[in-house]
Amino acid sequence: MKTLYFDCFAGISGDMTLGALVSAGVEARALLAQLALLDVEGFEVSFEMVDRSGIGATRAHVRTRHEQHHRHLSDILKIIGDSRLSETVKARAANIFTRLAEAEARVHNLPVEKIHFHEVGALDAIVDVVGACVGFELLGIEKFISSPLHVGSGMVEMAHGRFPIPPPAVAELLRDAPIYATDIKGELVTPTGAAIITSVCTEFGSLPAMRLGATGYGAGGREYEKFPNVLRVLIGETADAGLTEKALVIETNIDDSSPQLLGYLMEQALSRGALDCFFTPAQMKKNRPGVLVSILCRAEEREAMFDLLFAETTTIGVRCYEVERRALRRESVQVATRFGDVGVKLARLNGRVVSAMPEFEDCRAAAVRAGVPLKIVETEARTIYQQQHGGD
Repeated sequence: MKTLYFDCFAGISGDMTLGALVSAGVEARALLAQLALLDVEGFEVSFEMVDRSGIGATRAHVRTRHEQHHRHLSDILKIIGDSRLSETVKARAANIFTRLAEAEARVHNLPVEKIHFHEVGALDAIVDVVGACVGFELLGIEKFISSPLHVGSGMVEMAHGRFPIPPPAVAELLRDAPIYATDIKGELVTPTGAAIITSVCTEFGSLPAMRLGATGYGAGGREYEKFPNVLRVLIGETADAGLTEKALVIETNIDDSSPQLLGYLMEQALSRGALDCFFTPAQMKKNRPGVLVSILCRAEEREAMFDLLFAETTTIGVRCYEVERRALRRESVQVATRFGDVGVKLARLNGRVVSAMPEFEDCRAAAVRAGVPLKIVETEARTIYQQQHGGD
């Protein structure tokens, strides 16, 4: 199983995560091409090599136009949902920002929908989070583990005033995660970094046994004497036992809902972290044709999926039961076709590729641009992949 270990001896931030992923092997060109699918203007991303206490690290620079307004969670989810990114990236990014909003809501004792983001709602934070999710997908990461988090010490200036480190929202996000402080001054774990790492990591602890494949160093903005302000990531293969996991199936029967509402329900379920959502025709009582709505999700999404079904459908009751899920290891590679770059999703069994499927959205966009049939783009992408990687 391809595993990423966050070594947070100097904390974590969004730009440090981006830099570490590029340092570990994510192609900057492929990352920027995916970020362009956000379909928003006003940002530039660049990378440079810098020195942090003798360690060569990648510094990510996200530059944006000055913004006057603050965004609500709904604004950010709309940007992500309307983008042309993959559903996996959309769902992971939406989950990260939802965690941020929920933490802020608990701190301020307000409903989630009333929370407006300051720094973490700015375009650079959106690019950091989405870029990290893109990087995870490009590397084919299946499991995330983190070390205890070094949070720093002292005070930090924020929109609401001066607060001790870790500030309230970060402390809320890091609930149940192991943290520590030393004499290093400054905020080492930012809200964006805390939201990313606590959204994706299933374990916190020491480095697991792995066959190490790559390391990467992402540089922070501050420089300290004899202390490398970097996030280190270690990527390698761990035992495949983790491919099997427990999941929940949440389902309900509906015979009085329009197809448009069910389509919207599926989009919302996937954007909120569902692993899958599908509909099955059913013949219900009084001989009415209906639909069996099934959502596959992890245990932590259970209540969110319950709320979604009750809010967006006419059901008055849902069922829930545990299943065992086994998934093949997945990753994505880019191939260059006559019509533009196309991502190819790969699935591996015992290290061998058993499925190579061109990304539909990439193929569709390329077909529209070139004015050619979609199947021609898909066939060329598949053929080029086989020519370049047939022996993988």
